[in-house]
Amino acid sequence: MNFSSKLLEQAVEAFATLPSIGKKTALRLVLHLLQEEPDAVAHFTETIDKLKKHIKNCQTCHNLSDADICVICSDIHRNKEMVCVVESIRDVMAIENTGQYRGVYHVLGGIIKPIEGVGPDQLNIESLIQRVEAGTVKEIVMAISPTIEGETTTFYISKQLKKYDIQISTIARGVSFGGELQYADELTLGRSIVARTPYQISQK
Repeated sequence: MNFSSKLLEQAVEAFATLPSIGKKTALRLVLHLLQEEPDAVAHFTETIDKLKKHIKNCQTCHNLSDADICVICSDIHRNKEMVCVVESIRDVMAIENTGQYRGVYHVLGGIIKPIEGVGPDQLNIESLIQRVEAGTVKEIVMAISPTIEGETTTFYISKQLKKYDIQISTIARGVSFGGELQYADELTLGRSIVARTPYQISQK
């Protein structure tokens, strides 16, 4: 791709670093911004700058937040006794879109992947255990993608929580094995949350 401007080329290269954005799409976005009014472009860049500088992770559940505690954790109408454990922030958004869940969340920040060097210590598991130890949690809903790595993560966390007097459940298998939670349709995901089942740890 030939460019008549070095600045244009640099802008395209910057946009092309975003997920699922190729150079043609990046060029289209950059040209669109060039055609916008200066105020609109300034608002766009200021918003991105504020996002990077001021967005936080909730100190309780690790969800994205504008404050130290996110709007879900601080909502007095949410059931704080039920904690839904998810892999990523996108999974929180997917479950919230179903409108079927009124508890709170805990974002692990990934799943156990030994081949990629991701172990339990790299995930937000210890803070989940601390929430349970505080004594306010009665049910943990394991809403992790039903992949081999996801099943391994569910098993590991459930084993760590086995000694506590809480119920551990998993989402129903409306979400097919091998699929990622964030890509399930809202109806299927909503039904999977409602029809969750107790999680049994093998005694072997």
